[in-house]
Amino acid sequence: MAGSQTDWGVLLEPAGPGPKHEQLARALRKAIRDGVLDGAVPPSRRLAADLGCSRWVVTQAYAQLVAEGYLAGRTGSATRVRRVGDAVAAPEPVRPAPPRYDLAPGLPDLRNFPRRPWAEAVREVLTTTPHPDFGLPEPAGHPRLRRVLGDYLRRVRGAAPGTVLVCGGVTDGVTGVCRALAERGRTRLAVEDPGWTRLWRAAESAGMTVDPVPVDDEGINVGRIPAGVRAVLVTPAHQFPTGAVLSPRRRAELLAWARDVDGLILEDDYDAEFRYDRRPVGTVQGTDPGRVALFGSVSKTLGPALGLGWAVLPPQWTVRAHPPPVVDQLALAGYVESGGYDRHLRSARLRYRARRDRLVAALEPARLSGAAAGLHLVLHLDRDAAAVVRKAKAAGVKVADLDDYRSAPGEPALVLGYGNLADTGVDAAARLLREAMTTV
Repeated sequence: MAGSQTDWGVLLEPAGPGPKHEQLARALRKAIRDGVLDGAVPPSRRLAADLGCSRWVVTQAYAQLVAEGYLAGRTGSATRVRRVGDAVAAPEPVRPAPPRYDLAPGLPDLRNFPRRPWAEAVREVLTTTPHPDFGLPEPAGHPRLRRVLGDYLRRVRGAAPGTVLVCGGVTDGVTGVCRALAERGRTRLAVEDPGWTRLWRAAESAGMTVDPVPVDDEGINVGRIPAGVRAVLVTPAHQFPTGAVLSPRRRAELLAWARDVDGLILEDDYDAEFRYDRRPVGTVQGTDPGRVALFGSVSKTLGPALGLGWAVLPPQWTVRAHPPPVVDQLALAGYVESGGYDRHLRSARLRYRARRDRLVAALEPARLSGAAAGLHLVLHLDRDAAAVVRKAKAAGVKVADLDDYRSAPGEPALVLGYGNLADTGVDAAARLLREAMTTV
């Protein structure tokens, strides 16, 4: 029958365990196989409203079934059930053409990935690793990398000893902890607002309800965490996207809150390696390792394509994640042990600081904030940010609207990432951006 006639609540009910998008994909797949569902499926926004879930859940389920051949989707038309014998349309390009100047946040300088040192680390693994290590990987990660990461985090970030878990990145680690929270009946997670919305969606897919909490110049407003919430996700060292550092007063309040409610703090050590105007601040986890789970990755230091991350967990928490390939784990262990990772970070700090200074000078006299650390800054506007984003895109400059990281619209501003911006493009990108701002 047509999608508009389907009782979607009944359809989703028997879908079994797992994240919501996987449940929905299983239910839709069964309905298609059984001949219950035919024709066009509902628009993702409408189905999400009918099911009481996020639109992300529906779009992920649809994308999975398109990839498997159960659904057919074309830009500008409805997504439909693919009947047996339907012609398979030629796949559309997965990636659009890259922008001329990429000022979107979230990426390091991919041009300066340490190709030769990393290749040497991989070669060392392949020639010296005992053959038993090429068997089934340990769920928590290879013991050597876990040891190396524990030592590194204590030395560089002031982290306290804990259970080190190797995972596929911060999102993977946070998702695993959220699933463990949900299994214990803790289904609400306070998050910084604005914040990294990708983690919000990951928490929702793990069965959590997200409660946005406002951020100011001192970091998250601990007093605004709703009653009944017993877990909070924060970026204390360098808040994304505002750049605020969690003040000592707020740190004390946050730890006191965790003790009072028997709560768990999820600390995303975002951009902590790149602080330019003062010494880096230590982790909150180092103060109370029994109440804080610490997350990090090489996504902002080497590149997200490696899919290498870690979590340092309180001993009472057992988390399931997706450890990366053992060869990559051991390559990172060797790279850190050799001192190559530290050298790479020292070089990157100098490069990013010079690039930041040049971008700030090129944007003067614009009002900027969050420039003391990390790989992005915030450009405050007195006009419609979305319109500036569109104008800049037309000129070949990719920037992000601060509203993309908020639960509700606020003061107009842009988030400008300079990590993956070529040094030779800083002045031209800033000039095109200023022109976009003046024509709105």
